[in-house]
Amino acid sequence: MINIDLVWYRKSLHPVSFCLLPFSWLFGTCAAMRRMFYRAGIFKTYRFNVPVIVVGNIAVGGTGKTPFVIWLAAFLQAQGYKPGIVSRGVGGKSQDIPYRVQAEDNAWMVGDEAMLLLRNSQCPLVIGIDRAAAVRELLKQTDCDIVISDDGLQHYGLWRDLEIVMVDAERQFGNRQLLPAGPLRERPSRLAAADFVVTQVAAEAQQDGLPPQGEAVRNEFHAMQLLPQHFIAVANPDRQIPFADFSRQKVHALAGIGHPQRFFDMLKKAGFELITHVFPDHHLYQPGDLCFADSLPIIMTEKDAVKCAGFADERYWHVKVNACVNESFGQQLMEKLK
Repeated sequence: MINIDLVWYRKSLHPVSFCLLPFSWLFGTCAAMRRMFYRAGIFKTYRFNVPVIVVGNIAVGGTGKTPFVIWLAAFLQAQGYKPGIVSRGVGGKSQDIPYRVQAEDNAWMVGDEAMLLLRNSQCPLVIGIDRAAAVRELLKQTDCDIVISDDGLQHYGLWRDLEIVMVDAERQFGNRQLLPAGPLRERPSRLAAADFVVTQVAAEAQQDGLPPQGEAVRNEFHAMQLLPQHFIAVANPDRQIPFADFSRQKVHALAGIGHPQRFFDMLKKAGFELITHVFPDHHLYQPGDLCFADSLPIIMTEKDAVKCAGFADERYWHVKVNACVNESFGQQLMEKLK
């Protein structure tokens, strides 16, 4: 089986990507025409009487979008807003009719990202395939005065007052080819039309670790870091150990996320010896997936943990991370909102 990361994220064009180029050209043509039809008014775009902030990406997976949305919701609350969130509910059952997520829901029904957003933001959350319909339902049920659309950059049926595009500083744009030959949904030049570009950098990186912007981008990059805070027991969330105090030992490290290597690198740099287990993004774990013939700790991301809580024992821990965004971003965001 071909490792898609080895195909998409390399400097030279992989033979598989080369064979898929005609399909990428067709994808790009269809995407460009679709966007043109929305801009020309041929396809309808829905506007609302509250500001809508769209957070998305031009590449598939692994850009830190979910923790950034959690950070953004908290930031807006601190500024006096009452934000609500809409999302597709990836990883759960497709919601043709907008559905407001409740605390008692589970990841199998509404998706792992939806559960993370609800638990960490304390904001009302509506999921649905039709993002505009989800906003309509959110405003109908709540008194929120600003809406964050999670992963809605290409949903042009939803009018957006601000666009924020996420970029991973390490993988950047891969081979710069559109799907399926590469990881891109739209060309890097699309960033020039966004209001902000936020790029996830490693915890030890500085501002100069941001990717080269190039003449086609014409947009300032704002750095975001994911900083580990605690190890939290999956079976008992009240049991927490500061990240620096957890015993450095050999552990099972598992990840079913868009860019697992970043999680593994964080643990390695912290001094852990890893036995790594990579699962597909949004994988719905079963007890048999994690039947290891030893008693070593099992370390995972919070996104994985919401799907393992039903069968976790004392070996299971997840790493709680907080997003940290450079101060200038918040200042510029408030200026644009005002």
